[in-house]
Amino acid sequence: MSVPKPTTGISLRRVVIAVSSSVMMIFPPLAGAGDWPTRLEARLTEIDRQYAGEIGVHVRRPATDERLGHRDAERWYWASLVKIPVAVELLDRVSRGDIDLQERMTLAQSDYVDGAGATNWAEPGSEIRLRTLLERMLIQSDNTATDMLIRRVGLDAVNHRARRLMSDGIGPITTLVDVRRHLYAAFTDQAWSLSGLELIDLRQSAFGEPRLARLAQLTDVSRRDFPLDDLAAGYERYYATGLNSGRLDRYADMLARINAGKALDGEATQVLLEIMRRATTGHARLAAGFQREWPFAQKTGTQHARFCDAGIVNPRTSRAVIIVSCLKGDPSRQNANRTFQAIGEAIEASGVLDGGSSDQPLTGTTF
Repeated sequence: MSVPKPTTGISLRRVVIAVSSSVMMIFPPLAGAGDWPTRLEARLTEIDRQYAGEIGVHVRRPATDERLGHRDAERWYWASLVKIPVAVELLDRVSRGDIDLQERMTLAQSDYVDGAGATNWAEPGSEIRLRTLLERMLIQSDNTATDMLIRRVGLDAVNHRARRLMSDGIGPITTLVDVRRHLYAAFTDQAWSLSGLELIDLRQSAFGEPRLARLAQLTDVSRRDFPLDDLAAGYERYYATGLNSGRLDRYADMLARINAGKALDGEATQVLLEIMRRATTGHARLAAGFQREWPFAQKTGTQHARFCDAGIVNPRTSRAVIIVSCLKGDPSRQNANRTFQAIGEAIEASGVLDGGSSDQPLTGTTF
């Protein structure tokens, strides 16, 4: 499908979108709300064609229930997007008076998980406030903080909450440490005995054969006995389990409920969205493609050849727009970021972010 030409007479500036290290596309921005889904789908189809992997996108205006889905009913690996249901479960307990965010948890040696965030630098026995763990989970995507919060509220409760927020089309959520164990169990069952600290040690080895060699050492299993020869193949086998995965339109359902104040009470909703707006992991993704600085409450997810960015632009206003996007197949983070940027530019150029005429807070918005 060709890219629609802009209406004659509108002053335009041309926007360059880099979607890979070697391919560039030029799109003129399109103004106005109008038929934004048609315009956006044309651009997404071309971006998907240019990307070495596959892209999935869901965009929704809750105020009017207009929506655009590009492969959004397929199953996508969410990675750290699963941290939002953890946050909702925690904050709902706070709203009901069962938990206080000033409560402290003691960091146990069994809590450590490889990944970003400051919690891994703390000594075992450190006492950390729940509010701090919540902020680290959402702002830095701290895996150790996440597993501590899951320990506090219970994994079954997190999964029950996720099903209530998203109904069908989602797979079970696991702890972050079990993500690693499921992955390495594709090579040896002894991976289930690996501690969090051993998994951190394992992550220090370079991707590929060096990491598999270290896995053999840590599990005391001969490297020759591994049923798979390639670490990337192990990731693909793990993704095929459907764990920590789901449809993008279902994830958008959850974000719409959060934005409408139907997932949490008003105060807890504001706490969650305020922290999400401070996320530091998404600056090079969708937001990098916006030509204007839109308020964006977001969460990202990253794992081998899997990347996601999801959130709410202009949260809690009549101009709110839900965006959920995931990529798969190309392991290059650089290419993923460029493609997210292209998607962000296409979304803004479609006119959907300019829809509506009021920034008054919404109450009881349906989706």
